[in-house]
Amino acid sequence: MTRSDPRHRPLPNGITREVLERDELRQALATAHPDVAMISDEQMQDSIQAMLAQRPPAADLDMGVWVFGYGSLLWNPCVPVAKWLDVLLYGFHRDFRIRLTHGRGSAEAPGLMLGLVPGGSCRGMALRLPPDDLEHELLMIWRREMLTGVYTPRWVTLYDRGGASLPAMTFVANTAHHSFCGRLEDSAVIDMLATGHGMIGSAAEYLNSTVAHLDEQGIHDHRLRSLRARVNAAVVARNASD
Repeated sequence: MTRSDPRHRPLPNGITREVLERDELRQALATAHPDVAMISDEQMQDSIQAMLAQRPPAADLDMGVWVFGYGSLLWNPCVPVAKWLDVLLYGFHRDFRIRLTHGRGSAEAPGLMLGLVPGGSCRGMALRLPPDDLEHELLMIWRREMLTGVYTPRWVTLYDRGGASLPAMTFVANTAHHSFCGRLEDSAVIDMLATGHGMIGSAAEYLNSTVAHLDEQGIHDHRLRSLRARVNAAVVARNASD
């Protein structure tokens, strides 16, 4: 399959609210990658119900739900956001540990996506979903984050700039999933981010958008910034040699 193959771009505008409402991401994946196992809407709804039932005492559903954004949720949440907060999560850090052969990758040009893995800390943004139609809004998030089971939802405690804590949902890398990979050498990460592309865009676009939105919030992830510079240089070098 080449980049010009239309199966690479069944979602020319990427993931949008309309795509999620119509469950078109599932349909596009089923068309382009019929071998990819997916979680049903019923299973997602059960997962959401379980998460809400397991919420910590400090999670007040009358105020909505906080969700921790550390990757694409920063720049493309596709849900209404009542409030954003600059926050810190202890015990996990973001890293490119999810190998993609669909979405922003393909079998011929696999990409990488961020996931939370144990150890260290991670600064990102907490977004608060308003209480109105909460379960439906969570379903929109589940449809984009949980479709293939590459993440596991869990409750975590976030800390704002003033040290106040707040309970939030987040999605950590599912280490049992076949797409999960261990810590890769930087050369492999750079190559896959520079060349990975698929039905919703490229891995390089994902990296650039994530770093740009972190920078906008004054959150300077030095590893991601370094990767961005090296990946963009690799893309320029590839384009020059074509």
